[in-house]
Amino acid sequence: MSYKEVIAYIILGVLTSFFITKTVTAWLIPKLKSIKLGQKILDIGPRWHKNKEGTPTMGGLAFLVAFAVVFTALAVFAAIKGDVAPAAKLFFSMALILLSGAIGAIDDYAKFFKKQNQGLKPLPKFLMQLLVAGGYTAGIAWVNSFSTMLYIPFYGREVDFGVFWYVISVLLITGVINSVNLTDGIDGLASGVTFFVSCFFVVAGAVMASLGVVILGSVTIGITLGFLVYNFYPAKIFMGDTGSLFLGGCVVSMAYMLDNPLIILVVGIIYVIEAASVIIQVGVYKLTKKRVFKMAPIHHHFERCSWSETKIVTIFSLVTVLFVGLAYFGL
Repeated sequence: MSYKEVIAYIILGVLTSFFITKTVTAWLIPKLKSIKLGQKILDIGPRWHKNKEGTPTMGGLAFLVAFAVVFTALAVFAAIKGDVAPAAKLFFSMALILLSGAIGAIDDYAKFFKKQNQGLKPLPKFLMQLLVAGGYTAGIAWVNSFSTMLYIPFYGREVDFGVFWYVISVLLITGVINSVNLTDGIDGLASGVTFFVSCFFVVAGAVMASLGVVILGSVTIGITLGFLVYNFYPAKIFMGDTGSLFLGGCVVSMAYMLDNPLIILVVGIIYVIEAASVIIQVGVYKLTKKRVFKMAPIHHHFERCSWSETKIVTIFSLVTVLFVGLAYFGL
């Protein structure tokens, strides 16, 4: 496959997914307002976010539409041409992404039905995620002839983890997806960070001749840009769990399609930091009744330090760009 053809896939993927996401999001805003499907702000949340209450949420539905149309069309076309091998990886990744978004949609709808910011109970939600992650892990294992070798970035070698490969994979997949969800706390943060993460995977896919990664990364770039038109501060719409769990599925599946799952921990350093801040805050508080951060996830800590939302998004995005450059050497 020539670089001209790869560039054509990138341009087509970015532009079409951008246009569809932007169009569907613009249509969703008044529709969601009309049915009063707006964000609820918890009393224990940042009090300065109270003015965001009522902002339409569940904007991630636009992601599902754009992805279903563009990714499916490009993936099927590439598979028919014989440019993507094995095509099964694309199918399993598509299933992981759409099912993750579906879990998020169920959670968002439960919040709307209950008229509060708490949707599904944590246990059933996590069990659904484990089931989806387990199915994806089994599918990838089947594609790779049940190999339990795991590539270690920067070390440059594969290590056989045996049966623990399955445990690591399920925990990594659910962990990353939920970490992206935690990152979605201020206007433009999750979509902005994921834009740069997706750019990395497009470049990595092109360098390593993985067209499936190029296609998925290009579509994700278009989706995040199309949504950012309405999600930059002050946001006119939120993606909700529908969007954040969907994006989590996108980035972790690209890492697996690249046969370098652990690279997501480097390129997605912001996701890791956001999740770690919550774990540290909860763990330390349970042990000592003291807080390490003013508020968790950590982007709220910086808000409490008088950082503006745009400053946080800018700094976090720059950190992502730095680690994107570092992650390139871990391919």
